[in-house]
This record gives sequence, structure tokens and C-alpha cells, in this order.
Amino acid sequence: MMTAIKKSFTLGLALAASAIWSSAVLAQSSSKVSVEIPTTRVLSRYGLELAWWSQALMNPKRDKLKHLVVDEDNVYLQASNGTATAFNADSGKRLWAVQLGNRDEPVFPGVTNQKHLLVVHSMTLYCIERFSGKVAWELQLPVIPSVGPTVDDEHIYIGSLDGSVYSFELRKIYDLKTKNLLPSWSFQAQRWRYRTGKEITTPVSSDGVLVNFASRDGSLYAVSATERKLKYQFETDAPIAAPFATSGNSLVLVSEDFHVYCVNSDTGAIRWEYASGFPIRKAPRVIGDELFILPEQGGMFCVSLHTGKDRWIRPGVTNFLAATKTRIFGSDANGNIVILNRENGQHLGSLPLRPFSVRMENERTDRLYLATPSGIVLCVKEQGSEFAKNHKYPDRTPLVPEIEAEEPAGQPNAQ
Repeated sequence: MMTAIKKSFTLGLALAASAIWSSAVLAQSSSKVSVEIPTTRVLSRYGLELAWWSQALMNPKRDKLKHLVVDEDNVYLQASNGTATAFNADSGKRLWAVQLGNRDEPVFPGVTNQKHLLVVHSMTLYCIERFSGKVAWELQLPVIPSVGPTVDDEHIYIGSLDGSVYSFELRKIYDLKTKNLLPSWSFQAQRWRYRTGKEITTPVSSDGVLVNFASRDGSLYAVSATERKLKYQFETDAPIAAPFATSGNSLVLVSEDFHVYCVNSDTGAIRWEYASGFPIRKAPRVIGDELFILPEQGGMFCVSLHTGKDRWIRPGVTNFLAATKTRIFGSDANGNIVILNRENGQHLGSLPLRPFSVRMENERTDRLYLATPSGIVLCVKEQGSEFAKNHKYPDRTPLVPEIEAEEPAGQPNAQ
């Protein structure tokens, strides 16, 4: 059935692609709001350049882009009509597009591992091969999810509205797929279920040994990945509504009780606690030893991940978007892109790119990814930055060969 849907969708895309593409070239004439690609002159003022831009395969008159997802190789655009479009992160080359489920059903941001993109659409989990777009399998979920999926080497985890976290065993999923028993026999892939008091509010964090997640009951739970045995429970005075930040065995959670907590993810012991003075509902972001916190109406706080001590505060910044070696990119309340000095938070400038309102909070690489609700996506980088710097997984950065300078013409080689 999925093959037939995919073929039908591909035919529809082929018929509509030229019309959609032409409407995206610098401006959308059929839209009430003109969308312009930032010029070289505007970007070069801040030492930036446009790496590439492209258009997701979707109907911009009807459908809206919902999520931007990035890994070290690809960029994925997920639309309200259930389509997912993949681009090469370096070149912007469109790799594939696939239809998932029915139009206008709830869709959560996807997550990737080395081989696959996992997307929850309505009550179905889709596994898509990252470079081909082939749907490897579908898994029917037992309840309505409240957050997107998480995957480690052996399991997939889903949090739900009824306060449960479900673990599904990858080995069993592939066994069921081989026997053509998916999605009908999806329940057999379930490894365990853990029930909390209220809705699960954060995607699961897993290191393969311990699984961490938060509930609207104000608690952080840590259970064993294989046996769902509770290892510890950390309680706050208000709901934990934002995803965690993790680095090594440091886990940072933010609470609506105005506090930031850094805990040892192995034991639950508090390493430090930070009072922001404002409720916090947005995910903290880690770049190296720098932790970026975004309290409501409080601006951007940069603190040390190791000590929890302030480094700088920049009022007026509402979102973290990306970081280079010397810069931090964020958003302000008017939707402009704000450029800050990474060392001291000094305001360096702004880019008026308000139509590009779908933005990836990219803590994985130093690229800035922006998109319009109609599916125009672009990548901005620092001038001369040929290869992306990987923050989260430095070992995935390509090795750049060192090239010796050529001998001046007419000069003999040294003996």
C-alpha cells in the first residue's frame, strides 16, 4: 500500500514541481507577502554568504511547512500535508520527497540515526532511509503521542499524552518487517511501558543504559533502557516543558519555576542550579562549554555548562538559532535574525528575514537554516567556511587535507 501511495505522490509531484519551483525564484508572485532571498551585499556586511537555497515539494497555496530537522548530512522539511523533503546539507541538492500518512494530521519533528529518519505522523511511526527516501517500515503506535521519537542503538522511545513512555525494540521491528507482519503486528515490538502521573512533555533522552524523560507532574525520571526499572526521580516545583540539553553525563533541564538544573544523568545528583527570574519554556542549547538559556521575556543567557556561572546576558533575544566559532545567531521579538559576538554577547547586527519564520535551532553544526511557511529553505554560512563545523559530534567533521604551498615559479626545489 505504501508503495502505491508513494508512486501516486511522486507522479503528482512531477506534475506540480515546475509550477511550485517557478513561484519560489526570489519571490512568490501568487502570495500576498513577497519573499526575497537575502543578497550577497546584505550578507557580506557581516562576513556571511548564502550557501544555497531551494524549495520543498509541497503546495504553498494550501500546505504549511511545520518543521526543519538537520543532521550532519541532510536537511529535512516536514509539511502539514504529511510530506517530507530531504536536501543535502552542504550543496542543497534535493535528494527525495515522500508522502507520509494523510493530510493535516499531527506531525512531530523527526529524529535521525546513522541510517534512518524517524517521523511520527498521527499515530504511525515511519522509518525512512536517509539517503534514498525509501520507507523501510511503519509502526502503529498504541496511544496518541505527545512528543517526537528518540532512538538509540537498540530501542525507539515515544512519550504520550496519557503520561506513558513506550520502548520498542529495533531488532524485533526488523524481524516483524522481514516476516511482513508490519504494521498489523506492531504491538509485538513493544519492549516496555512506563507510566507517570501526567503527560510526557519532553522527548526521551537515552545513552543506551539510562532513559531520561520529564512529565507535566514536574519530575525528571530515569529508568533502565532494558528493564524500565526506576533508577531515580528528580522533582521540581513546576512543570518541565522544554526538551533537555545533554553533554556527556551532564543533563540540563529547565522548569517553569524559573530555575535551570544541571544534574548528573547517571545518578540524578545536582551539579548546579541557576535562577533566571523568569519562567523557562524553551529548550536550552549546548555549544562546547557554553549553555544558552532563553527565559520568557528575559533575553538570552549564556552560562558555563561546567559551573553554571554567568558569562553574559543579551536582552531582546527570543531564540537560539546557530553558533559559529565567533558568532551566535538568534531571533528577536520582531522576527529579525540577530547576530551576537559569541565571547561577550555584543550585538553585531541584524538581518531582516522575517518571512523565513520556520527556523531550525541548530546546535549540531555552524550553519544557519531558515525557511518560509511555503517551503523555501536557505542555508547561510560564514564566508570561506567550506565545511560545516560539527558541534555535537566533532568526530563527524570531514578531514580537510593540508596542501603545501607551491614553490614560486623559477625557483629550484631545496635539496
